[in-house]
Amino acid sequence: MISKTIMGAGLGVALLAALAGTAYADDARELTELSPDGKDACFGRVYDAAHLKAHSHQKVARIFFYHGNDPVSHPNEEPSSGPSGYTGFLATTVRGAKKPEWVGGWCGKGDPQSSEIHCGMECDRTMASLNVDEKGRLIVSGVQRNLYLDAGAEEELGEKEYAKQALGTEDDGFRLDRMPAETCKAEFARIDPVDPALGAPLRERLKPDQPFCYGRDYDAAHLGSHPDQLTQTIRVFRGPIELASFVKDGDPTNWPNGADIAVSVTTRQNAAEVTQSYSCEGEADQWRCAASTKISDFACDMAAREFYLRRGVNGTMMLANPNSSLPIVDLCSKAAEGDTKSDDKVYRLNPMPQSACTP
Repeated sequence: MISKTIMGAGLGVALLAALAGTAYADDARELTELSPDGKDACFGRVYDAAHLKAHSHQKVARIFFYHGNDPVSHPNEEPSSGPSGYTGFLATTVRGAKKPEWVGGWCGKGDPQSSEIHCGMECDRTMASLNVDEKGRLIVSGVQRNLYLDAGAEEELGEKEYAKQALGTEDDGFRLDRMPAETCKAEFARIDPVDPALGAPLRERLKPDQPFCYGRDYDAAHLGSHPDQLTQTIRVFRGPIELASFVKDGDPTNWPNGADIAVSVTTRQNAAEVTQSYSCEGEADQWRCAASTKISDFACDMAAREFYLRRGVNGTMMLANPNSSLPIVDLCSKAAEGDTKSDDKVYRLNPMPQSACTP
């Protein structure tokens, strides 16, 4: 399957930063043509109807190039591992599209005496070549039609579909005006708008030395409209035991990796609470929490039993249970194998007093 090549923050960026090498990082500090003062630089152009009418084979209606720190990725749940290896970002919006597509790469000079700047991407691909003209405009050339497609897309898609998905035959040789950095940031923000109701990521909202309690008690009306839901009450928490465990073995600078949490559940069939412990790692915009035997009512190998935590709107927490990894069934039994087949898949949990979780 051919997919658009759109890389953001996280593991992909870290890997590409390593591939870029130190030469591009050194060059980035010397690109005074783009940024005479060393600050983030922005260039862009929005083509009017007259230009697009005169260039029928140009699909790109808006184009922006940003040199500086990553303008796309949101704060996530992974501890910061240093600045992104990318130093150049290109966003284009084709005619009729509602938001841009984008690529990131590293920009530098192969020849310090040359005025041309080369911007490369993963797999030895080229984003573009850059030159600044006598009026300070950025000339973006060498843009390939398959910029957002996988290598070999033309052969695999066929001529007709490739022409539909690829850039136009006139999408090259762009002449961009210098603009305020905030203009580019606003353009890149159109790619994946931030929902302000989500607030800060969990790793900022929940501190390494802070207990917390989230949960929900489902009433008869809810359970009546969800006949396949087993869960009647659920609590997700860090209490004295989990805090002590992190003090002993955890690394606050790598938070939330290694954070122990506990989940307590009652079901329609069993009013007695059953508790299971989990160990969490930051993964993009969520915590991935695998079942452990540190603080547990079960004692089998449960490493494959996991769920995911995400921030919800207005201070809530979302718990996703795609597999049977909550103690609504005995995690050691065959009943826990495979996907959850009930309504016990996604929970919206509210903050609760600590006494509701650890009396």
